[in-house]
Amino acid sequence: MPGPSHDSVRDARPTLEAVAARAGVSRATVSRVVNGGAGVRKPLVDQVRKAVEELGYVPNHAARTLVTRRNGAVAVIIDEPEFRIFSDPFFSQQIRGISRELTLHDSQLVLLLVEGSGDFDRVARYLAGGHVDGVLAFSLHTDDELPAIIRRFHVPTVYGGRPGRPGAASELAVPYVDCDNRGGATEAVRHLVALGRRRIAHIAGPRDQTSALDRVDGYRDVLPDADPTLLAEGDFTVEGGARAMAELLDRHPALDAVFAANDLMASGALRVLRERGRGVPDEVALVGFDDMVSIAEATEPPLTTVRQDVEGMGRLMVRMLMNRLGGEAGGDEQASVITPTELVRRASA
Repeated sequence: MPGPSHDSVRDARPTLEAVAARAGVSRATVSRVVNGGAGVRKPLVDQVRKAVEELGYVPNHAARTLVTRRNGAVAVIIDEPEFRIFSDPFFSQQIRGISRELTLHDSQLVLLLVEGSGDFDRVARYLAGGHVDGVLAFSLHTDDELPAIIRRFHVPTVYGGRPGRPGAASELAVPYVDCDNRGGATEAVRHLVALGRRRIAHIAGPRDQTSALDRVDGYRDVLPDADPTLLAEGDFTVEGGARAMAELLDRHPALDAVFAANDLMASGALRVLRERGRGVPDEVALVGFDDMVSIAEATEPPLTTVRQDVEGMGRLMVRMLMNRLGGEAGGDEQASVITPTELVRRASA
């Protein structure tokens, strides 16, 4: 006996009309509920959702896109090489926050990584195709091409991290979510001063990222007359922190404290201090930034660091983007948000 044809299987799928009949409401009401429209009373919403679940109704994505002009997808663009994305817990925490919040808004995450100049063309083609409703972009660099590409295609966007130096045009055009990098760095260095440390070095992040520059500014707010050679540039990796720590010890063997601009670099610095026979915290106090618990609580001794709510910032970016897509909070004039930081004291300082 022949099986059912493809047409009969397709016809057997529940329709909007079937859901409306089961829920006892109009087809238009079902359509508004399924497509996320407003203006339906909660009891009716509950009836429709119950009918959808009972019948196993699955919305037709193509038809829904025509009605709502939304794709139900958001691009997350990270301007970092793949090895950094999957080795730095900062990115996994931020992506987790973004993913969880997008799920609440029935939207999918599309991850786009930028590893070289050729990837900008690929990203541009993708955005030009209108595949996503908006963009969340973070880990930008000061000479980044991404803001110009995003502006070219008029895609609603929220940045993770301030995209330019204060007053830059890119900063004024698009809202962003960032932590109080400068204030957090200031608190870290003040803590080291309060411990009686006098030769305090700083392992900075890359000069082409605003978070690193702001943390340098926080260090200098407390130590404006510090010897410039007490500052070494890293790259936000363990290896970069180790190299910078070795440079600092070669220049200043008697340094007694280090503020590293992230926890990964602090862990690299700790390794070098141990190799050089310098006790932490007795001889050298060490403070990091981020409070990546998988790092900070695993080091020996556990790392004193500056906490920022990375997952919460990812969630906030999504909420801001959804407000823009919904025409709320003034559209392009939506205010950026700076989230607070907190010094977490452990055994390294």
